[in-house]
Amino acid sequence: MGSKDGNLSNFMVQPNLSMFLTFHDHRMQLMEKGDAENETDVTEFILLGFGDLAEVQILLFPVFLVIYIVTMAGNFLIIALVVTDQHLHTPMYFFLGNLSCLETCYTSALLPRMLASLLTGDRTISVGGCMTQVFFFCFLTATECSLLAAMSYDRYLAICKPLHHGTCMNGKLCLQLAAGCWISGFLPYTIMMRFMSQLIFCGPKVMDHFFCDLAPMLKLSCSDTSQIMLVLYIFSFPDAVFPFLLILTSYVCIVSTILRIPSTTGRQKAFSTCISHLIVVTLFYGTIMIVYMLAKSSNLRAVNKVFSVCYTVLTPLANPLIYSLRNREVKEALRKAVRKCLASRRSQTS
Repeated sequence: MGSKDGNLSNFMVQPNLSMFLTFHDHRMQLMEKGDAENETDVTEFILLGFGDLAEVQILLFPVFLVIYIVTMAGNFLIIALVVTDQHLHTPMYFFLGNLSCLETCYTSALLPRMLASLLTGDRTISVGGCMTQVFFFCFLTATECSLLAAMSYDRYLAICKPLHHGTCMNGKLCLQLAAGCWISGFLPYTIMMRFMSQLIFCGPKVMDHFFCDLAPMLKLSCSDTSQIMLVLYIFSFPDAVFPFLLILTSYVCIVSTILRIPSTTGRQKAFSTCISHLIVVTLFYGTIMIVYMLAKSSNLRAVNKVFSVCYTVLTPLANPLIYSLRNREVKEALRKAVRKCLASRRSQTS
């Protein structure tokens, strides 16, 4: 009887075990292909932020809050001056106004979420929220690359082709270039987000960054990301590499033209018209190259974060400061605006 019960038990257990192993193997194969019934096991990520800098964690919130307020105020001021002052209705300041508008959006896409995390200690972000942040980060970064290239082309015409600058860089061309910059950033990453929406995340869910960047997010996916990487490489040339080459070519021509100017005063005056733009380009592209090309080692993650702060937080802060402190026209427009405000207040009080 015991032998018969044992055989019956083996008969019942063995098929169940076999079925379980078969189902488990099938499940693993589906997850490896990224087809696990289009379901995501991970619904949120954990952004480590600056957890490895615990000794200065308490200082980060007030520092970044001040940076955010100053950045927003500075860029809004530049936009207001460019719109209201007739003397700033030139191609250079038209693109500067676009750049300030972009920096306002750029800062608002990254800093508020980081400030909330520093204040509350909540480091979680939903998958949808992370993808939204990735989209705005990529879209606005690509747009900034194109805008900086358009500004360098304007400086090239102003210094190398001064007689043709007024006719070539007219209002219609400025609008077309600005629209092209925004569209060239928006469309490619709208297409790429269509591919990213199909990604499956099944763990781990910890991202060693202070915002949702594209590369760290792709590393957390258990889907095949080769197609997205191919799309990214295809888009990176027109969105980042080509604008950089255009900027580099423009400044080679600008420098060679300036060196041919006989007088020292003339050289200084010509160079002063593009020094602010050159500083912004160096700060922006320099830090991006360090982050995405040089600092690939896991031993340099802390350095990587520092340089990421430079181009995501400090560059939007530096732009209005550099352009307002170095440009005589902007400072004069600001003085006029302050005088008008004081005069209107005096008339109201009297």
